[in-house]
Amino acid sequence: MAAALLARLCRGPSGLRGTPGLRAARPPLAAAAAPPLLLRRPAAPPGPRSFSAAELVRAAPAPLQPYLRLMRLHQPTGTWLLYLPCTWSIGLAAAPGCFPDWRMLSLFGVGAVLMRGAGCTINDMWDRDYDRQVARTASRPLAAGDISTFQSLVFLGGQLSLALCVLLCLNYYSIILGAASLSLVVTYPLMKRVTYWPQLVLGLTFNWGALLGWSAIRGSCEWSVCLPLYFAGVMWTLVYDTIYAHQDKRDDIMIGVKSTALQFKEDTKQWLSGFSLAMLLSLCVAGMNCNQTFPYYSAVAAIGAHLAHQIYTLDMDKPEDCWKKFASNRTVGILLFIGIVLGNLWKRKDLKNVGEPSENR
Repeated sequence: MAAALLARLCRGPSGLRGTPGLRAARPPLAAAAAPPLLLRRPAAPPGPRSFSAAELVRAAPAPLQPYLRLMRLHQPTGTWLLYLPCTWSIGLAAAPGCFPDWRMLSLFGVGAVLMRGAGCTINDMWDRDYDRQVARTASRPLAAGDISTFQSLVFLGGQLSLALCVLLCLNYYSIILGAASLSLVVTYPLMKRVTYWPQLVLGLTFNWGALLGWSAIRGSCEWSVCLPLYFAGVMWTLVYDTIYAHQDKRDDIMIGVKSTALQFKEDTKQWLSGFSLAMLLSLCVAGMNCNQTFPYYSAVAAIGAHLAHQIYTLDMDKPEDCWKKFASNRTVGILLFIGIVLGNLWKRKDLKNVGEPSENR
């Protein structure tokens, strides 16, 4: 019995007999008694900070943040949608074989930021009571009470003054043409109270740059190019802003605000398809009237495919999907700008081909 007890004591933890090479070593007392904190893995280092527009606004001084949010600097999609029609027009107005005027592109970029900010400020001043009743807009600075109406008015004056400085850098024709758009900027926010087509008025406002960009380069508008381009932009706005309006349709019904989303209802996709077709045809007309080339029409075809995918996959009852489709329209505008630039550079090749026979004579 004593021998059996001795054998059991000499067994390792696995049940094997206690051979020296197979014995499990006991942990030292100090390690066994160590507090759990000493055995934890070190925390992972924080990831790199994002440099998105929203992050930049959050990093700004606290007193400045409400003003930056008022001008929607944290949501740059709208600024892109205002700026891109300007780039189309500037690109189409460039001399054959040349890149667009980078100075004008920069100037219009600054103008787009300022005028979009001014438009959002006017919109929020008109709509502050409505915004408090809609979940998506209740946190806007005026609706939330972060700044007063008077402060917003002073800020609006500052934005419009800077935008006027940008406008005064252009020729006289463009100064008058640009000033003419101010009435649309001021009245657009009121349209949702009186018509189911406020998106049409937004289209007339947001695409004014399709006229202004050409006149800034050429000194006046070439209407055979500018009008089809402007009309295409208006149709494009009807597409993306109708999608945008579907985010708020339930709240809009409750507070009595009108939109094309409420007008079209379940027929929205058919209407969007019609607007997209009108946009594509107008772009083709504009291209033909300024002798555009293969890359331009390739871009127009790619835009048609992009819009078809947007409309086919759109879930009008999911606000997240509506926002995603709306924001993807920046890609549409950039595609067209790239097509215009490449199409214009292609003209140099065509001109060389035309000039070769005479040079060989």
